[in-house]
Amino acid sequence: MKEKGKPIVILLAEDDEDDYILIRDALVESRVINDLHWVKDGEELMDYLLHRGQFEDANKSPMPGLVLLDLNMPKKDGREALEEIKANQRLRHIPVVVLTTSKAEEDILRSYDIGANSFVRKPVNFSQFVEMVRILGKYWFEIVELPVER
Repeated sequence: MKEKGKPIVILLAEDDEDDYILIRDALVESRVINDLHWVKDGEELMDYLLHRGQFEDANKSPMPGLVLLDLNMPKKDGREALEEIKANQRLRHIPVVVLTTSKAEEDILRSYDIGANSFVRKPVNFSQFVEMVRILGKYWFEIVELPVER
């Protein structure tokens, strides 16, 4: 999904503004230069991906090359949103990394069962967050071949 010289859009689905700021700052600190967009719950995530409501303008809400998804969000949680993404022919190719505080084995298994590409626990401090984001950035934007946007 990456055009030559154009960074991949990252869509973060996270209800906690402090975690959003932490992730945003970690992206900057780890020099992962990408266009970061933020939605606060699973309903907004699906509206963004399907260009509905406030996300109707595809120029302001470009299709992401990677979704970072919190599981525990209001309105529609990450599990429900992940199921919808992976059931949708137009969206299923988008890599989804579950990024959560959950340590429940059932969350790990269910996330992979319904199509998560990775499951990552949120680190507890900023330096660990920066290192995690640096590794994710290297993996998803330098090593992995992503599909061309349809």
